Amino acid sequence: MTQHPRVPLVLVSGLAPEPNDELSELLRRAGPGIAVVHHDLRRIGDGVVRRRIRLGPRDELTALELAHGCVNCTLREDLLPLLRRLARMPAVNGIVVRLDEAMEPEPVSWAIQHVLVGERPVSEDVEIEAVFTVVDCATWLDDATGDELLVERALQGSPEDERTVAQVALAQAEFADVLVLAGAATDAWSAAKSAAVLDRVAPSVPRVELSRTDVAGLYAAVPADARRGEVGDMHGALLRGQPPLHPDCGIELLVFTAQRPFHPERLHDAIDLLLDGVVRTRGRAWVASQPDVAFWIESAGGGLGIGHAGPWLASPGGPDWVEVSPERRTLASLRWDPVHGDRAQELVVVTDQAAPEEIEQALLGALLTDGELAEGEAAWRGYPDPFGEWHEDPCEDNETEADRHVPAAQRKDDTQ
Repeated sequence: MTQHPRVPLVLVSGLAPEPNDELSELLRRAGPGIAVVHHDLRRIGDGVVRRRIRLGPRDELTALELAHGCVNCTLREDLLPLLRRLARMPAVNGIVVRLDEAMEPEPVSWAIQHVLVGERPVSEDVEIEAVFTVVDCATWLDDATGDELLVERALQGSPEDERTVAQVALAQAEFADVLVLAGAATDAWSAAKSAAVLDRVAPSVPRVELSRTDVAGLYAAVPADARRGEVGDMHGALLRGQPPLHPDCGIELLVFTAQRPFHPERLHDAIDLLLDGVVRTRGRAWVASQPDVAFWIESAGGGLGIGHAGPWLASPGGPDWVEVSPERRTLASLRWDPVHGDRAQELVVVTDQAAPEEIEQALLGALLTDGELAEGEAAWRGYPDPFGEWHEDPCEDNETEADRHVPAAQRKDDTQ
């Protein structure tokens, strides 16, 4: 097969449609042969996705009918094959994927790199050059700290999508290579507080103003060590860059670590504190009743995702050291326990109205006591376990790896 150079691809994400369109148009006009693709998911509940392709004078709008109305089906059945076709067109010099507001760039990036179209992933045809996330300065703070559901805005990735707006807003910001600021905050306090949140959830991501930049400025802002669509190791470092550790505008950062397991019922009770007055929780947990698998916990806006992050290195049947990333090997070596290996607690919590000290005490109280620890693993496996049943998505077999670890969000009332 004749080898051909990969076509540069840019992802544009964000919750505000008009600035997203403005940024996509700016990128389209950067030079000849830039194709812009947008899948509108507003009617996905009816199994219909509206696809728009712009390339030169061509502006084509198509209504797609999918067997299953969900983001994963849209990726697999249309976006990925389309990217391959566009990349092989001589007239195409670059591709901009303007993501629907309900879409997060991480699972899209994972699909481009890992989902097979035919016998090969689309990453052999395209190369992710940058991920730009638009932040609407007038609304982003409310989005990132509120408890509104996507469905309340008619924004859903599938009919069963229970994510909160905050979960999407934060996931989009965290995965960006550059944050593109659009508009202005309603007041100085909101601007300062938005900056304080972004400093802690995306500390290494530069910010540029949409109204004061051009295409050259956008690409110049992409850091040399930008992830460019690379999906992070779930057993790697939870903090990229160096977020401030001091309080700012009421926003604080708590890093919780421990090297003994959680009692499943006490952890379940403590999770309530990760939903009230908390901007973001992300991290791994070691639960006594399921000692062979790492739990992944995420919360934002009253929405909670809990799932499996795969086995620990020390687990029976766990991965070999040579199979995991150097980052994971380094972190595991630093905390290796002669009995429990790399099993440990590590949660990063960004708080707003909640007191970090109360959250820390609740998490400490959820750890096994000395007496429980002495009972041993055989006894732990018999503990009552409210985490024993897992959500199964109708399209589970088609989920990307980046989606698979976090089930559909649960509202706070569902965890009672």
